[in-house]
Amino acid sequence: MPIVELHLMEGYGAEEKRRLATGLANAVRSVIPAAPEAVTVMLNEVARDGYFRDGPREPAPALPDPTDTVRAFLAAMEQRDLNAAQAHLGEGFTMRFPGTAPMTELADLIAWSKPRYRFVTKSFEGFDTVSGADGSVVYCRGTLSGEWPDGSAFSGIRFIDRFELAGGKITRQDVWNDIAEVRG
Repeated sequence: MPIVELHLMEGYGAEEKRRLATGLANAVRSVIPAAPEAVTVMLNEVARDGYFRDGPREPAPALPDPTDTVRAFLAAMEQRDLNAAQAHLGEGFTMRFPGTAPMTELADLIAWSKPRYRFVTKSFEGFDTVSGADGSVVYCRGTLSGEWPDGSAFSGIRFIDRFELAGGKITRQDVWNDIAEVRG
């Protein structure tokens, strides 16, 4: 029965603490074969006036949930709201799609996709988030639906997107899908 105890400065909300406890429990379970109910996480809050490191400190703002960031980005892209989508991107953002060189501008993606299909929507089967030293990686998977340039519909095309996030922003997107196989 693993027990994880964490001390942190007070000031984080219930949702941030839930995310932190879940992440710690999942980290333990990635090494120790324990059932979810067998892992205990205790968060101990320290008052701000009782927390010092080279002087008094304030809690850093919590990063957004990486999965929520990816969902918001994909929703904005589906709506073709490039300004809203851009707000989720970090400096140096790159994206790779099948059959093309890396792109760094959302407008380039729109131009590249125009002769391939009129529009695409995604139905999600799941999201998986992995935390690392430099940020998070979010995988989303599901199926694509939409219209080919001639107006005929397509659906059920498998896809996997991989997103790298740093500082709460998306810095890289890699896309794999079966559009070419279905279209061919």
